[in-house]
Amino acid sequence: MSQWADQYRRLSSEASAEPGVWRTSRAPYQRGIMDAVTDETVKEVWIQKSAQVGWTEILNNVIGYHVHQDPAPMLLVQPTLEMAESWSKDRFAPMVRDTPALAERIADPKARDSGNTLLHKKFTGGHLTVAGANSPSGLASRPIRIVLFDEVDRYPSSAGTEGDPISLGRKRTATFWSRKVLAGSTPTIKGSSRIEAGFESGDQRFYYVPCPHCGEFQRLVWAQVKWPEGQPELAEYVCVACGAILTEADKAEMLQAGEWRGSKPFSGIASFHISELYSPWSTWAEMAVAFIQAKRFPETLQTWINTALGETYEERGEQVETVGLAQRREPYTAQSIPQQVLMLTAGVDVQDDRLEVTIVGFGKDEETWIVEHGVLRGDPGSDSLWHDLDGYMARKRETEDGRPLLMEAQAIDSGGHFTQQVYAYCAKRKARRVWAIKGAGGFGRLIWPKSAGRAGKTSAQVFIVGVDTAKDVLYGRMKRVHQPGAGYIHFPVSVDEVYFDQLTAETLIYRMVQGRRVRSYKPRSSGSRTEALDCLVYAYAAFIGRNGPMILPNRKVEPVTETQVTVQPQKPQRRPVPSRGGWMNGWR
Repeated sequence: MSQWADQYRRLSSEASAEPGVWRTSRAPYQRGIMDAVTDETVKEVWIQKSAQVGWTEILNNVIGYHVHQDPAPMLLVQPTLEMAESWSKDRFAPMVRDTPALAERIADPKARDSGNTLLHKKFTGGHLTVAGANSPSGLASRPIRIVLFDEVDRYPSSAGTEGDPISLGRKRTATFWSRKVLAGSTPTIKGSSRIEAGFESGDQRFYYVPCPHCGEFQRLVWAQVKWPEGQPELAEYVCVACGAILTEADKAEMLQAGEWRGSKPFSGIASFHISELYSPWSTWAEMAVAFIQAKRFPETLQTWINTALGETYEERGEQVETVGLAQRREPYTAQSIPQQVLMLTAGVDVQDDRLEVTIVGFGKDEETWIVEHGVLRGDPGSDSLWHDLDGYMARKRETEDGRPLLMEAQAIDSGGHFTQQVYAYCAKRKARRVWAIKGAGGFGRLIWPKSAGRAGKTSAQVFIVGVDTAKDVLYGRMKRVHQPGAGYIHFPVSVDEVYFDQLTAETLIYRMVQGRRVRSYKPRSSGSRTEALDCLVYAYAAFIGRNGPMILPNRKVEPVTETQVTVQPQKPQRRPVPSRGGWMNGWR
């Protein structure tokens, strides 16, 4: 396959920073991966990878080779149907257009009777179906010889109600003796990563490169990237054998002389691990700078480990300890909020006999202050309790130097018994960013959705909040950020032990679903109350919905001075109201 790519493949300007003739020598580690696909002794190929290693183009070469040299029915599975359509338009179509060997075999989909659609391409001797892992219809009813799985760690646990997408795709190959399965992905969480399981099922090949100074073959590992204190932009690689300093100028020579070495016996499954450390499109200094930025937050550090090193992220301690958080209480109040706070949001949990409210302040780098947690007793079905909520939100809250802080967004849970009351309340106050929300479990969901849905027949909107994703962020910060600064969560003296019990009431557990390890949050014990946690999750979601991460880095706060005057809005003038019978005597 690598020989075919060097001879026939052309890179398109829309999809590549280096358009023109394909050169496997640009990233020599790609040769072993591509040639494993055309090795008759290999039945499955699994690639656990980082970003910036050319995986998408490898995938395109596999398809191009089989269209041109070894026609077969093929299936490419993307995480979602939308991503499948995007790949077809943005990657496949330009490749076919700019690679003559493919253009003459695949008809223009705009031509009459071409047999080609966005998600189904015909060519002599075979066809290509492109499907989303969330769409069971695309994974069924066709015999397939070549199945390609892209970004498998982003797949849902089930394609609709049909089961695991990978199992469904594999079943399509059952009738072919020459079947082939290729899967690649950046990994996610250790123990629940699909690509990690696939990599471990194979012979676990790593790319070894020689040191230009001592000739010792070695894997490139992050621990050997070094830089002067505070200067990650000067990062270089240190040979593990002789201690020589290796620069980016040495990387090309090392890659050319490199070789894949398996660490487990081969039994029909070839598996590869490759990281950004080897990438010709990324430097060690760029990786070091990105690492310094990412390590400020547990969630961004996880993303960096997954996408830069191609390694799974291991959870350390799956439960937040109540005592440790309670010991962090500080002597500030809603009337003397620390000056670092730049904006406030609120999360409201609706119970049968009360509303629970948490006011949260945010500062630079998402340093977070729980300002206060309140309980408003009453019937959520009556107007009076919602009037009480208005009063609670309108209370004066200011910083230690007298700077007033206004409520910039509120997220109110509408998933209980009082959905219509929440919708009605939010509809009248949507100009003040008072939002009705519903929590949705499942990892990988956006904390705040890109768009809202309709809230029944009201003029309110309802936002579906990714609560498990938000809990990952908040629990990660509570467990791992122990010093004030980026991501640190402060607590006031006003919250009691019950508050901390509720805040830490859930724990992360793992369970097997259709043969796959799945993560979920569950109460530590039956009857555990979680109102404090829910309110914090909603307030953080409101912060995301308010675009807080973008606002805070640019927000400048001027100190309040005695010369500043608050201008009261003027009352509108009365105007006479006409009626059928002439002008009314009264005024409205």
